[in-house]
Amino acid sequence: MEFSEVIKNRYSCKNFDGRPVRKEQLDAILAAGRLAPTAKNLQEQRIYIVQSEEGLAKIDEATPCRYGAATVAVVAFDRDNVFTYPGGKRNSGAEDAAIVATHMMLAAANEGVDSCWLNFFDPEQLAKSLGLPENEKILMLLDLGYAAEGAGPLAPHGKRKELSETVSYV
Repeated sequence: MEFSEVIKNRYSCKNFDGRPVRKEQLDAILAAGRLAPTAKNLQEQRIYIVQSEEGLAKIDEATPCRYGAATVAVVAFDRDNVFTYPGGKRNSGAEDAAIVATHMMLAAANEGVDSCWLNFFDPEQLAKSLGLPENEKILMLLDLGYAAEGAGPLAPHGKRKELSETVSYV
């Protein structure tokens, strides 16, 4: 698919039909995340694919926003392997994981897989429930799957501010 069409047509799916993502599609999505740039190429992202009934039940305990997706990517990062920026007040963990997740989300759209970026959960509680290492922090969840019949973007999806309202040249 043409990249401009991918970014124009991708939307947050909130009604999945429950089919798991096919392996070859999931592999392409994960490969796109692997190619994402990270600060100093530290590649501190950690991706956990949840497809088991037990794992999905833990996701459901943490958030009401799985929307029937049979595949959920838990996007985390290793807090012990981040680049600390000058001044010592910020590090690369969250932004690098966000870049990885964005690559995955756009690759999903390119593969014909719908997605929804989720932040409506307690990351520490979910990390504990999933048994993740203490040095890892969950950034977000990415629902992956196929839209149920009749699903589509919310009404304001195509509405965008003019560039002049969001961009300034200094």
